[in-house]
Amino acid sequence: MRALADTGELGLLDQIADKLGVKISFKTNMLDAAQNIAVTIIGVACSLFFMAAMNYYWPAEKRRVHNDLIGWQLSVLGTTYAVILGFMLYTVWTDFGSAELNAEAEANSLDNLYRLTDALPPAQGQALKALTRAYGDAVVDHEWQEMASNTIPAETRIIARQMWTTLTSGQGGSPAQMTALDHAFSELGALAGYRRIRMVESAARIPGVLWFVLLIGAAVTIASTCLFGASNGVLHVVQVIAFSLLISLGLVAIADINRPYQGSVHITDYAFRRAQVDMKEQ
Repeated sequence: MRALADTGELGLLDQIADKLGVKISFKTNMLDAAQNIAVTIIGVACSLFFMAAMNYYWPAEKRRVHNDLIGWQLSVLGTTYAVILGFMLYTVWTDFGSAELNAEAEANSLDNLYRLTDALPPAQGQALKALTRAYGDAVVDHEWQEMASNTIPAETRIIARQMWTTLTSGQGGSPAQMTALDHAFSELGALAGYRRIRMVESAARIPGVLWFVLLIGAAVTIASTCLFGASNGVLHVVQVIAFSLLISLGLVAIADINRPYQGSVHITDYAFRRAQVDMKEQ
C-alpha cells in the first residue's frame, strides 16, 4: 500500500502531512469581497494623499515646465507596467481555467469509477461503490471548505488508499470482470493524479518577487501621474483617481484569481455535486 502511495497516489504535500500526522495550513487568508473593496479604496486614497503632498511641497505652477519630461517618463513607465500587469492577469486567469478543468476531470474520473463497480465481482464492486460515494461526500462536505480556509485536505487521501486496497485485493474473475478491473485501475490512477494536482493548485501562490514588481511598479507609475503640473486641478484629480482605481482593481483581480479555491472569486464544487447526483441515481 505504501508503495502505491510513494509512486504517485500521494503528492509531496500529502506525504509530508501524512508523516507528521497533521493537516497543513497556510497562514495567509484570502481577502473577501468587502476587503477587496477596502483595499481598492485605500489604494486610491493613498494616490490622492501623495498628490496633495506633492502639490503642497512642489506646486503645480513650478512643475509645469517639466511636463514634457514627465510625460515621456510616464509614457515609458505606463506602457511597461501595462504589459507586466496584463501578462500577470493572463497568467493567473489561465491557471484558474486549468484548475477548473482539473476539478471537472477529477469529478468525471470519480463518476466513471463508480460506473465500473457494477462490472466488478459483487463484493469488490459494492465496497468500491461505497468508497466512491464517500469520496464525493468528503470533497463536497469537507474538503472544499478546507481549501477555502487554506488547509490541505486529508480525508480523500485516506479514501483513495482504501480504494487501492479494495482493487488490489480482488481474487480475479471472468474476462469481463478482469477488463473492468483494469479500467478501474486506470480511472483510480487518473483520480489520484487529478486530486494531487488539485492539492498543488490549492497551495500555489504568485512568488513574492513578482508581487514586489507589481506593487513597486504601481507606486512608481501612479507617482509619475501625480507629478504633472496640470493647469486644471480638478481634471488632474479625476485622472489620478481613474488611473489608481484601474491599477488597484487589476492588482486585486490578480490576487483573487491567483488562488482558485479561496476568496470571492473561486472554483465551485458543482462538478462533484453533479457526480453525487449521478451516483445516487444509479
